[in-house]
Amino acid sequence: MIDERPLDGRVAIVTGSSRGIGRAMALRLAREGASVVVTGKSEEGTERLPGSIHTVRQEIEDGGGTAIAVRVDVRRDEEVEAMVNATIERFGRLDILVNNAGAMWWQPVLQTPPKRYDLMWQINVRAAYLCAYYALPHMIDRHWGHIINCSPPIGTEANPGYVAYMTTKMGMTRMAIGIASEYEREGIASNSLWPVTIIESLASINWGLSDRSQWRSPEILCDAMMEILRTEPPSLTGQQLLDEPFLRERGWTQEQLDSYWLEGKPPDHPTYIDGRAGASM
Repeated sequence: MIDERPLDGRVAIVTGSSRGIGRAMALRLAREGASVVVTGKSEEGTERLPGSIHTVRQEIEDGGGTAIAVRVDVRRDEEVEAMVNATIERFGRLDILVNNAGAMWWQPVLQTPPKRYDLMWQINVRAAYLCAYYALPHMIDRHWGHIINCSPPIGTEANPGYVAYMTTKMGMTRMAIGIASEYEREGIASNSLWPVTIIESLASINWGLSDRSQWRSPEILCDAMMEILRTEPPSLTGQQLLDEPFLRERGWTQEQLDSYWLEGKPPDHPTYIDGRAGASM
């Protein structure tokens, strides 16, 4: 007899899951029993950006999971709607939406062209809205759903060097906590999730964010995601969650938390104590 996994029977969409953190989340959801919709614009990998929606789908299937790959430009209403329709057509339901797709540009305001800002706004904020807009009716039908936006807690601390980027990421968080309030009575949970330090990904590699000794594995975010999804909605909703303090609250030990460092805990990295975000990603 096969032990039931926590997400058996559930269906999840992860946007931007052809590589990096999105790929790690999609693989983890599949291992936990969910049928996964792998989405992104990349149908072929490149030397700089290896991997595609099809390679991730194949990884899931090779591991015994179930997945489909849907090519989608999250800036386009009709493609987002088609993504959700393809999910329902294939699996008959939609339970989990992880808004991971994102655009990054870490430059001061005068080095941020308006077109670049528009792109971040479309992919970070507007896409999270579009995906929720088309996903929510199917969650409401079953009176069960989780939405997770990969975005930071809202704060008033200045972000010199990436001001424009952070306005869009905090917009995603406003979206998450607003949806939580509007649809709590419909059995929907909606939260934001963000790391307290840099996570290994193609973005951190290609942007040269600090160095590998300061990075953690994406598995810390996957474990935090699973703690959210194991919680029956909407008993955990409207929260702006940071991975380390959230896992600590859920009983994870310091030894477990230190295991996520790629090269061991840096000597200059303080133990996380309170809810103030120090993360940049």
